[in-house]
Amino acid sequence: MLGACIVILTVMVAGAVFFVVPPAEGLGNLVRIAFLHIPAAWVSVIAFFMSAWWAAAYLRRGNIRDDARSFSSARLGFVFTLLATVSGAVFSKLTWGAYWNWDPRQTTILVLLLIYGAYLTLRAAMEEYNRRARVSAVYSLFSFLTVPFLVFIVPRLFFSLHPTPVLNGSGSVDMDPVMLVTLFAAAADATLIYIWLLLKSSRKEEKI
Repeated sequence: MLGACIVILTVMVAGAVFFVVPPAEGLGNLVRIAFLHIPAAWVSVIAFFMSAWWAAAYLRRGNIRDDARSFSSARLGFVFTLLATVSGAVFSKLTWGAYWNWDPRQTTILVLLLIYGAYLTLRAAMEEYNRRARVSAVYSLFSFLTVPFLVFIVPRLFFSLHPTPVLNGSGSVDMDPVMLVTLFAAAADATLIYIWLLLKSSRKEEKI
């Protein structure tokens, strides 16, 4: 049922992005990349938060299911962050002339990739389950403390070539209504994809 909902919503979102959403002032049709980039970044934050949530649950209860969900969520968060990084690099190339400009947002997302890449490497390096699960849980909790700073705070402290976020500095939403509805639908679609992948991945991890 969830898979069917995802397929239908994905088709609807793709149709809206390519045939309904108007070109944006100053960006033209390049704005369509945002409907992949922003939802991917959104889901990565959710995934890292849920990884920390289940990490805390594992440390409290020692349940293998919590560890499997924490790990699976962190891994998916890394994948979605990578997707946001690649789509952002493509946008950067088309608008600024280079894939990488060391823009504040590019730099902070790279740091986030390194943090959670280290998490995945650390977990893979430990064979004994209990030790691996405990160390991974602690690492996940401390890693998530960096996420709000790297995603929401630090990039706003410096000049950036990055377009104005959907929620701008004044706290208002500055986006065409059609774009905004499509963006919400794309974010919902990406979230459902994350949930579907998480359920499949965590079930598999529980059996290992």
